[in-house]
Amino acid sequence: MKRKINTGFPAVVLAVLLSGCQQETPVPVEEVQVPGSDTVNLTVWGAEEDEELLRQIIDGFQENYRGQAAFQITYQPQSESSCTNALMADLENGADVFAFADDQLNTLVAAGALDPVDNTDAIRNSNLPEAVLAASVNDTIYAQPLTADNGYFLYYNKQYFTEEDITSLDRMLEIAAEQGKKVSMEWSSGWYVYSLFGNTGLTVGLNSDGITNYCTWNSTDGAVKGTDVAQAMLDIAQHPGFVSTDDAGFLEGVKNGTIIAGVNGVWNAVAVEEAWGSGFGASKLPSYECAGQQIQMASFSGYKLIGVNAYSEQKLWASKLAEWIANEENQKLRFLLRGQGPANITAASSKEVQSAPAITALLEQSEFSCIQRIGGNYWDPVIAFTAELLDGNPSGKSLQELLDAMVDGITSP
Repeated sequence: MKRKINTGFPAVVLAVLLSGCQQETPVPVEEVQVPGSDTVNLTVWGAEEDEELLRQIIDGFQENYRGQAAFQITYQPQSESSCTNALMADLENGADVFAFADDQLNTLVAAGALDPVDNTDAIRNSNLPEAVLAASVNDTIYAQPLTADNGYFLYYNKQYFTEEDITSLDRMLEIAAEQGKKVSMEWSSGWYVYSLFGNTGLTVGLNSDGITNYCTWNSTDGAVKGTDVAQAMLDIAQHPGFVSTDDAGFLEGVKNGTIIAGVNGVWNAVAVEEAWGSGFGASKLPSYECAGQQIQMASFSGYKLIGVNAYSEQKLWASKLAEWIANEENQKLRFLLRGQGPANITAASSKEVQSAPAITALLEQSEFSCIQRIGGNYWDPVIAFTAELLDGNPSGKSLQELLDAMVDGITSP
């Protein structure tokens, strides 16, 4: 694999890890020279926001292996959501070590970008079972589990809601409307929309081919029919206490006071707590009224993983670095510096992690969550369906017609 090394940088280290899409100027650290040895060149893709964290992790790696090699480790920002696309564009010249969301694992394995890891017993024994499952394809582990916090839950302002209020979305919408405020959720993303179908007996998932989907969201049988969910969603969409907005809109509403509760993830915990102060609250998702009953909202759970490029010319050292990034101490450091929930069992059970409201809420919600395994044809049809509901169904089509069109798109080859 050809290395992209800037010769103007001293031979060695910088930071590494998880998100960010555009490739920017690599950031070097200091050089560690070992007489008579070849330089180990490694490129790591990771989150731009994690630069200081990764700098510390890389410094520790170099210190731990001092005297065994001379290192030049180059960090480049690369977003988790587009990591696979960037890697597939030039796999042989891609990063040696990279962070990615677990829903990209099947694609990476199918493309030959990842080989099975060697330290499977250590991974199974030290990480949460669901995180290990998320790093596996057909019981074979292909990556290092890194975090167990890529899910969503309910943020709420305690100045407006009691602990009883937050168990019911319908009650929360009433309170928000009375106060001239909003409860938010992003319906322009199928990731969040799953929460309304997930606990109803209606199903969606990946077929055995690993590409196409099955979906029964338009079912006309069972205690809860597809039209029941669609009608409940239409009622929510038209409620004066509800707003569908993206991540940026959620934060803006929290800060300016227009949003007093919302469905979101741990990545915004610090900003929400700063805005609400003593009013800051977090909990599992509420229930909502559907087909004459209260249904607990479900969620997709997600995990961040660290992978090693199967084409790396320094695969042994790349594997050591991936293990180092994902070890217990560095997962604890990641939580302390970035608030990200550990996948490591010991780190996740620490007092600091267990006392974090956002992490606690995510753990409460985990009982009603499942790992996201969805083919690419899922996303656009869901967006089209929710857009129609948010606009009040301007097409005039029946809810069953809208559901049928969505499911046809989701399950298309």
